Amino acid sequence: MAGQAVTLHVPEGLYRRVKQEADRTHRSVEEELLDVVAGAVPGPATLPDDLATVVDQLTFLDDAALARAARSHLPRKAARRLESLHAKRQREGLDNGEPQELERLVRQYERSMLIRAHAMLLLKQRGHESTALAPGR
Repeated sequence: MAGQAVTLHVPEGLYRRVKQEADRTHRSVEEELLDVVAGAVPGPATLPDDLATVVDQLTFLDDAALARAARSHLPRKAARRLESLHAKRQREGLDNGEPQELERLVRQYERSMLIRAHAMLLLKQRGHESTALAPGR
């Protein structure tokens, strides 16, 4: 395998666990460790550039602003319209520009959820309890 060689001193107990898993999966200890490292290190961003920028900017917010982002929701009017279009699609199907409108609203909802989830993750990493994010706090 091409790549960088690394010497790693692994505590005996950890080595035994990795070796047991490698034996169980019929792989080498090296393959097992590479899988563990690959799973622990984030891969390249798969978000669209504009959304990746928004998520990256959350890092720079103070805790109060992050808490607001974590509690944010899709605007009520948009949420009602999304529900309405979804129900209509199931009942009778969509017509005219409704499929595009539904797709736009779903993207807006997904964007909102991603921002909320990332804001909650950052707050948790900063030592805040998730219960502190409950509405009204």
